[in-house]
Amino acid sequence: MGFVNNNTGVNTGAFPAQIKPMPQKMTLPDNYINFHDSNFSTWTQQYLPELYEAEVERYGNRTLGGFLRMVGAEMPMTSDQVIWSEQNRLHIAYEGVERTTSSSNVFKIPGNFALKINNTVLLANGNTTAKCIVSVIDIANSEATLLPYQDADITAAFGSLEDNYKLFVYGSEFPKGVGNNQDSIEPVPSTFSNSPIIMKDYFEVSGSDTAQIGWIEIAAEDGSAGYFWYMKSEAETRLRFEDYMEMMCVEGVKADAGSAALDAAGNTLFVPGATNAPVKGTQGLFDAIEDRGLVWNDFAGAAAPGAGALGDFDAILKQLDKQGAIEENMLFLNRATALDFDDMIAAQAGGGYASTQAASYGLFENEQEMALNFGFAGFRRGSYDFYKTDWKYLNDATTRGMIRDIDGVMVPAGTSTVYDQMLGQNIRRPFLHVRYRASQADDRRYKSWITGSVGGAYTSDIDAMQVHFLTERCLVTQAANNFVLFKSTV
Repeated sequence: MGFVNNNTGVNTGAFPAQIKPMPQKMTLPDNYINFHDSNFSTWTQQYLPELYEAEVERYGNRTLGGFLRMVGAEMPMTSDQVIWSEQNRLHIAYEGVERTTSSSNVFKIPGNFALKINNTVLLANGNTTAKCIVSVIDIANSEATLLPYQDADITAAFGSLEDNYKLFVYGSEFPKGVGNNQDSIEPVPSTFSNSPIIMKDYFEVSGSDTAQIGWIEIAAEDGSAGYFWYMKSEAETRLRFEDYMEMMCVEGVKADAGSAALDAAGNTLFVPGATNAPVKGTQGLFDAIEDRGLVWNDFAGAAAPGAGALGDFDAILKQLDKQGAIEENMLFLNRATALDFDDMIAAQAGGGYASTQAASYGLFENEQEMALNFGFAGFRRGSYDFYKTDWKYLNDATTRGMIRDIDGVMVPAGTSTVYDQMLGQNIRRPFLHVRYRASQADDRRYKSWITGSVGGAYTSDIDAMQVHFLTERCLVTQAANNFVLFKSTV
């Protein structure tokens, strides 16, 4: 470790002249190094650093994935697009109906025109209602003439109001001896589609760096513990990519023609020579709910804890009644909203949390312990069961926890029966599931391979090891009208 040349008295080794190294670990006055002494600062920093082998986990488990594994499934697909159909309402109803003039019995019907002559309808504007019969239809102009049963005309029933009407069909009436001159109403299912996108990432380490051994003890996010060498960076790249696979399915949006990502012809603007392979985006969970689902702004508002939550929650239940009325639902919430729910439940349970025992836990085979092991707490309100848990993605300071505009999401549990265009038959699927590209030749669910000339790979002359990651997938959000997105506008 260095020595003093006693013949010349000149320090020719690594130790300063004042230091006398001991053959054993002994605390003596003449082998003490003062780290604040300028004579030793450079030497001590270079030769005697104090190194903790264990990496400090100051952020705990940093991975954000797991949401889709709780509520969905993964299934292969072979095409560039997945298409599915969802049933529409059974009964005929319209909002935003307008009178053509303030004194007319003729109404403009928005959307898909499905009224028929002799239909009986309930017409409403605010709390004022009138029962009418359809006497004339003009399909080309989406207009229908409505004659009240108990008033001289529409003006007598509603005055001169021209807009904000609602109506629904409740039956029909025909005089004696009249044939059925109505057109048949064919069910028109709503068809939706999504496209998988290709995600890539890679990690690279040079051959020289692989020869510099530096071990560090860590506890990995997957629960394992031990020592990592340079491959610790590869492990973190892999974990980050796995999070991205889920985050893209949650956050993704479709690219619109004419946007900054695409020109009017649908060509990619920022990738040279990519005219025939444009980016297209994919619809994630949040965008699907905002497009086809229920959105609730500012749950519980600015009221005292628990004070406004129950009223808001009951209003949400009324909306669920109007949709599929799915009995079991899962709530994935950020911290603030989770506490609002806790306060709401506690207030109804006399300050305790006893109401959590009311849920049936059918989703977890009626085992409360199983639900709790997954981090869910259950409660029942009305005819619905709810399972509540924190969603780390909404709390993490490097994702939605930084923006705090999404408070949570309500996801229906169970499965739905849908018609799969590719299979040509009805199938049962979770409401939320991931489709990934796969065939007998290539499975693109989650690919990983090594190239270069280091680490056992000899595929190129690059003096490095490159670990590549790739996936091609998209999220299918079926029956989005049963999902609720909790947003914050304050």
